[in-house]
Amino acid sequence: MRVITGKAKGHRLKAPKGLGTRPMLDRVKEALFSVLEGYGPIRGSVLDLYAGTGSLGIECLSRGADSADFVERNAHVCSIIADNLRHTRFEQQGHIYHMPVDRFLHRQRDIGRYDIIIMDPPYADPTIEATMQLVASSGVGKEGSLLIVGHSPRVELDDDYPGLHRIKFRRLGDSCFSIYELTSMNTSETQQ
Repeated sequence: MRVITGKAKGHRLKAPKGLGTRPMLDRVKEALFSVLEGYGPIRGSVLDLYAGTGSLGIECLSRGADSADFVERNAHVCSIIADNLRHTRFEQQGHIYHMPVDRFLHRQRDIGRYDIIIMDPPYADPTIEATMQLVASSGVGKEGSLLIVGHSPRVELDDDYPGLHRIKFRRLGDSCFSIYELTSMNTSETQQ
């Protein structure tokens, strides 16, 4: 696993052994960032949920993002993210939150800070749609922010959820990603 391009191009990233962490494959990551850069240069603040090794947030930093916050519930995996940030020299731009994703989203409610939000949860995560809706309703992003969701082809996501509209879907073998744009939520949607 490596950083594909940008300031840290070619840097190899550490990954935990046998802990069930499943980093996005390099070819899927390449396809994702090729699509993302079609929407313009990667800038601003990034939120990497279910961060695992931190490779997706680090790739954003390498390509020009100003900062990245990484949310991971496993303490050992958090230490690997810290090692990867040091190795790529992004430790000043990255901040690691050791906690469950839902707790982080509730704590950061209405900050409207993130331009790109990435979630690559465990493949068969039954809460994937609920977490997506929590991202939209929590106000961590703003109108026009992008939510990238890595998922299995067996997980069928809708094109629209309250506050989210899918603008791209791509399948590569046994991996998929969907890109949603955050839209404004009216009061009746928020109360549902």
